Amino acid sequence: MNERAAVVIPARYGSQRLPGKPLLRAGGRTIIEHVWQAVRRCKEVSEIVVATDDQRILATVQDFGGVAVMTSATARTGTDRIGELLPRLNADIIVNVQGDEPDMGPELVDTLIRALRSNPELGVATAAAPWPTGQSVSDPNRVKVVCAANGRALYFSRAAIPHSKTGPVEGGGWPLLHIGVYAYRRAALERFLALPESELERIEALEQLRLLENGIAVHVTQASKSPHGIDTEADFKAFEERLRGNGPVQGRS
Repeated sequence: MNERAAVVIPARYGSQRLPGKPLLRAGGRTIIEHVWQAVRRCKEVSEIVVATDDQRILATVQDFGGVAVMTSATARTGTDRIGELLPRLNADIIVNVQGDEPDMGPELVDTLIRALRSNPELGVATAAAPWPTGQSVSDPNRVKVVCAANGRALYFSRAAIPHSKTGPVEGGGWPLLHIGVYAYRRAALERFLALPESELERIEALEQLRLLENGIAVHVTQASKSPHGIDTEADFKAFEERLRGNGPVQGRS
């Protein structure tokens, strides 16, 4: 049976570094509409819902014809917002596409869905890309992942991993830059949400470590490039430039 897949786009208004970023306009559309339109191009997705804590975002999504649902203002993470929507989702696979990723390629989302469909033993899939040229491997805002030979994640970190006796390893395919998109089987997501915050999750501020600490395998799909997320004003300006045709639309290189 072909498992149904839904994408949930968590979008909150109160970003610390760029407040209100889902409603910033570029190329005649808000950021949240750019994300929505990217996901609409997915071939494997049957349902798309925005999960938000803000009436302005809700109204904006409804105005461009999308579906949005209000979630709790106290939800700690985007995954928690998705958990609030689970009872209304008619899907076996739920994909978390962040609301600040307008360059997220639909092919990558489809690849994660197919990875779960092709292997019933997999509960969670995410993605990684080669390290971007010119980016410091010591940047704690760039999350690194190391994988086993079979593609399962061994560890995620804000630190430079892998790390030799003489320093960070660069070259030969290392490190890998984690891409913050996740596809979950419903049962795996329900289990994840029922677990308390783990110790490594708390230390690194990376919720995916809760999965690994509790023995939940995470499959990592390799992408050629990482999409540009919008975290700062500079990121937003760069996105505007790409829309004008002055830069690459997708991928950090």
